[in-house]
Amino acid sequence: MKIAGLTEMIQPAVMALGFQFVGYEYLPQGRHSLLRLYIESENGITLDDCAKVSRQVSAVLDVEDPIQGNYTLEVSSPGLDRPLFTVQDYQRFIGHAVKVKMQLPVNGQKNFVGEVEAVEDKNIVLLVDAERVVLPFANISKGNLVPKF
Repeated sequence: MKIAGLTEMIQPAVMALGFQFVGYEYLPQGRHSLLRLYIESENGITLDDCAKVSRQVSAVLDVEDPIQGNYTLEVSSPGLDRPLFTVQDYQRFIGHAVKVKMQLPVNGQKNFVGEVEAVEDKNIVLLVDAERVVLPFANISKGNLVPKF
């Protein structure tokens, strides 16, 4: 679920602290909703970095109040199974394995695992079992890198 204007509120606060704002997930669950922010830095992310960003963003969210009700704010690095939020994320990770979940079925299925082959217009092209699959970005509900070990 996307909250209108949330990125525009959060991103400047994160960047002011010297970090890159990767994106966010909002998981509404009644009284136990969760707002998870992902940040990164060339030097990696420490627990202290997450705490700093959490304090800064909390202050912004308290003033702007974009989310109704109670929620928990969590700040994290993207990790090995990094979430992909934008077309540019998919462009950046061409050649990498990804797991994608669609809102509506494409070719009769909603879940795909494959290598990002290309980004064409607003479509993500995956190689799934040597077959080219074109996925409209607007139909993607969730995408993550598949870690290599």
